[in-house]
Amino acid sequence: MPSQRTDTQELLTDLFAELAAMPTPTLAAVAYSGGTDSAFLLAAASRALGADRVVAVTAVSASLAPAELTRAAEFAAGLGVRHLTPASAELSRPGYVANSPARCFHCKTEVIDVVHRAASELAADVIVMTGTNADDLRELHRPGIVAARRLGAITPLRNLTKAQVREASRQWGLDTWDKPAQACLASRLAYGVTVTADALMRVNRAESALRDVFAARGWAVVHLRVRDLGEDAARIEVDLPRVPAVAADPAVVDAVRAVGFTQVSVDPRGFRSGSLNDGLAGAAVPPLLPQ
Repeated sequence: MPSQRTDTQELLTDLFAELAAMPTPTLAAVAYSGGTDSAFLLAAASRALGADRVVAVTAVSASLAPAELTRAAEFAAGLGVRHLTPASAELSRPGYVANSPARCFHCKTEVIDVVHRAASELAADVIVMTGTNADDLRELHRPGIVAARRLGAITPLRNLTKAQVREASRQWGLDTWDKPAQACLASRLAYGVTVTADALMRVNRAESALRDVFAARGWAVVHLRVRDLGEDAARIEVDLPRVPAVAADPAVVDAVRAVGFTQVSVDPRGFRSGSLNDGLAGAAVPPLLPQ
């Protein structure tokens, strides 16, 4: 469980102590998406251990937006940390493709396995680390965390909140400190919608097309999601203050229809992280996933 302490500097001191205590010559393999949390963990591990004892591993699949991989590679290079990009095969796992509320369990199982195997080609002793933070651990529905825990991955950021990670990242001069949350593309598909490479790429194309529209309008949009609801229906989520303008612009709907969606709406509630989990209260981890 996360610590009850709130002093960020004390928590950072503890983080460095934990990382520095990792036995030599163990290699720290960071499951690295390039997001704020995993980027901060990568930076912290390289500071505590030295870049030669750390490796960033990004599992590459159709669920990772290509632009995210490019930015992740640039950040790791800036730290002087090795960056591995092995392919992962979530789409070969029936439980992932079926897209039940346990999808993230199957995905994270694949990812942690891929990270460990890739890092093990560099060193005999490997510890896999994830960027799971204190806020993540308080969320009700996080089957991916269950999977990572089962496979022995550790969570050095478990006592730091997202806000504390962002503030520490800002103080360290990391350009990821204010990066918007960017979950994998599979998180855009409503539960029960079969996960395929085509479906993931369609969502990615829709979001890219919308960003082009927004840029042409001069609209600053921090958060954007195109949710695939099934049967070629899509729901657009953007920052709440931007909703009226987005909903009133025909080019927005046209851009999403152009990639293959036929029914397109703009959510009047605006962007909500994990909005597709709304109906899962009381079913945090399905029975097949005991904690």
